Amino acid sequence: MQGTFMFLSLNKLLKCSKTGSMTWVPVRHKSSGGRRPKKKIYHRVHELDRVMDLQKKPSLILQLKSIIQSQKQQSLFLRDLEKEVGFVQKWNFMAVIEKYPAIFCVEGGGSTNRTPPSVRLTDKAQKIASEEGEARNLMEPILVSNLRKLLMLSVDCRVPLEKIEFIESELGLPNDFKESLIPKYPEYFSVKDVNGKAYLNLENWDSSLTVTAREERAAQDGIPDFNGSRKQVRISKDGNYRGPNAFRLSFPVGFRPNKNYLEEIERWQKMDFPSPYLNARRFEAKDPKARKRMVAVLHELLSLTMEKRMTSAQLDAFHSEYLLPSRLLLCLIRHHDLTMKLPARVMQNFESFAKLRQDLYSSNYGADRNLLH
Repeated sequence: MQGTFMFLSLNKLLKCSKTGSMTWVPVRHKSSGGRRPKKKIYHRVHELDRVMDLQKKPSLILQLKSIIQSQKQQSLFLRDLEKEVGFVQKWNFMAVIEKYPAIFCVEGGGSTNRTPPSVRLTDKAQKIASEEGEARNLMEPILVSNLRKLLMLSVDCRVPLEKIEFIESELGLPNDFKESLIPKYPEYFSVKDVNGKAYLNLENWDSSLTVTAREERAAQDGIPDFNGSRKQVRISKDGNYRGPNAFRLSFPVGFRPNKNYLEEIERWQKMDFPSPYLNARRFEAKDPKARKRMVAVLHELLSLTMEKRMTSAQLDAFHSEYLLPSRLLLCLIRHHDLTMKLPARVMQNFESFAKLRQDLYSSNYGADRNLLH
């Protein structure tokens, strides 16, 4: 669980900066006439700024924390920082030290103290770091369960180890999970060579794990099962519907769907679909129910991650294991109003910035209509 506990704990110590790297997104506007289109207008996307800023800060903090803890005295002379991270990165770390006095404490230096200045963790940060081992032990059953569900979602109940390594931090797995975690559970996992590539295989299928995050949330919210009931439940203007087959939706800010659009959403929300844990080979890709099932697969896959999000490259890596549509990523990026619940403006960005996030219980109607088109 590479720094996962530390990441979540240290976030409480961070103060969100109002300034930072500015991200601008091109927004196309239809021309009023003529062949020449209007000039692109760039708008600031504050949500993306915040996502990217919060992504960078913890990585630097955790790296510096590891460097300090690796020292015998649990402190590091500032003059030696360049040896550890290089000349260019040194200044980034110096800025982090200065910006977060609640995490890093500088001692020595100055006119009255001839000792070279050094940096160490504050008492509060040290206490959090000391609890990381205990947190790993408490989290292990959850990690094992999520890893089993990840394999159960795949068509052959196996995934290449290199692909799991690709998302190990998102899953909260430790760096050495192949040695420290997998061998501890031979009843659940095995590593087998397939065509010269190491695969992590599921040893036993557990039907109790096939309950999805969406279904768990529906049970917690007390959403009734309307199968066989004539009770009419109207869909709200935000597209959300209380039903056993419904997903939680989030429209872009300022979007006002018309009546026909809401009626189409209502039909989609009421439509039943196969479980994402059933083998995808059993279904015809063009079947509307199979398309809705694909939304459920993505929803469940993201729900297994620590922060409920993955990059587009990470999703694309599992294309063959989950039989994802070939144009899925293009749809997720281009049709930002039809994707998972990250504020829609964030999804207007190119693939390198496309964070496909969902707040554990969100999805969107339009994916059904556009996934395979």
